[in-house]
Amino acid sequence: MRSIYLLQAAALAAAILSGATTASLAQSDQEFPFGLEVTLDAPPKPGSKRIPNLEIGDKGGVRLELWCKGGTGQFSVAGNTVIFVPGAIEDRNCPADRAQADDALVAALAAVTTWSRQGDIVSFAGPQPLRFRLNTN
Repeated sequence: MRSIYLLQAAALAAAILSGATTASLAQSDQEFPFGLEVTLDAPPKPGSKRIPNLEIGDKGGVRLELWCKGGTGQFSVAGNTVIFVPGAIEDRNCPADRAQADDALVAALAAVTTWSRQGDIVSFAGPQPLRFRLNTN
């Protein structure tokens, strides 16, 4: 009889732990992607294979690789509110169209006000909505 209670207790503990793990996984899908890399959900520019990506550090520091330029920045997040402050952007002798697209993307990031995440998609809302995909490979 005692072994039945032990088995029931073990089954209950396993169910609780399984539920907690599932809840933490679901919660991680809703967290800001600190410590991860995301890629802009956009096609490459003609004549290039590059697509802008952001490498977001654990404390919000960002390394940007744009269509041509690169640089740094900083995210500050509170709930679903977000602020992006661009840092130094390297001018890499870019063609005019890519340099303009890079400048527009940095300006759009600087204007975002809120963010959301659904699975591997991170969206930023502002005057120009931006959508990024988590790099999962």
